[in-house]
Amino acid sequence: MFEQAKNEQQPTKSEVVGRLAPTPSGYLHLGNAVNFVLTWLLVRRAGGTLHLRIDDLDRARLRRAYLDNIFKTIEWLGLDYDHGPSGPDDFLRHYSQLLQLPAYNEVLRRLAQRPGLVYGSSRSRTSGAAAEVVPLATPGAAWRARVPAGTTICFADGSRGAVQVPLWAEMPDFIIRKKDGVAAYQLASVVDDLRLGTTVIVRGLDLLPSTAAQLWLAAQLPETRAFSAPRLRFCHHALLTDPIGQKLSKSTQAAPDAAWLSSAAGPAVVYRAVARLLGLPSAASESLTTLKQAWG
Repeated sequence: MFEQAKNEQQPTKSEVVGRLAPTPSGYLHLGNAVNFVLTWLLVRRAGGTLHLRIDDLDRARLRRAYLDNIFKTIEWLGLDYDHGPSGPDDFLRHYSQLLQLPAYNEVLRRLAQRPGLVYGSSRSRTSGAAAEVVPLATPGAAWRARVPAGTTICFADGSRGAVQVPLWAEMPDFIIRKKDGVAAYQLASVVDDLRLGTTVIVRGLDLLPSTAAQLWLAAQLPETRAFSAPRLRFCHHALLTDPIGQKLSKSTQAAPDAAWLSSAAGPAVVYRAVARLLGLPSAASESLTTLKQAWG
């Protein structure tokens, strides 16, 4: 796990920029906390810069309690970051993605100018009905990027080595603007990472298709092509599962007082999971310091 990222020649401090990028759409689960710690370890080991970037474009599911939970979790884990909001109020006033809508809209406009790249869609693929292609100006239409058949994205992953993702099969014609007229996750994430100067992205293995989609989308415009490998280093880690083998999900996560956040073991429950993923001895999970020393 992460051996390629650990053993490769490390860039200078100014080149290492990572981010914690939670979404306030539910209470965080153990897998989110493990991702936070893995990201923190990778960035701090390299002496880099860490941002807290909260993705809040899904306003329908945004709750103040979920925002509070993000900051409580980071504090509980003992993590620090170099740039980002100090709390929920600071986030809503100064860091919300709503403040970046003009930047997202400009990229959407430029993509729409590319012949044949973007089309309007009146139905969701999850509805079971074929998507009806409509003009982009149609009220309530989502915008989709047309992914050519056979499109495969290849990149080096710090955890898995050479990766090939058949984007045309795993995420065909993905949405870049939602029906409410707001930029979708794949586009907003690219724009935000470029704005922050991100060079290291740590994600769960389930987000491999999203990484492929973002790499392909960024390559469509000169102004977003800097979002690319090898400038960007990716590490996709294995997912944590529940007792019956299903991946953890915020949609099924209970309030934090009844879940892992209130564990009598404290954050050691997270550190142990991280140590297992990194192949470290159990003694390394005593604290963040021992984790960092053992992996270094």
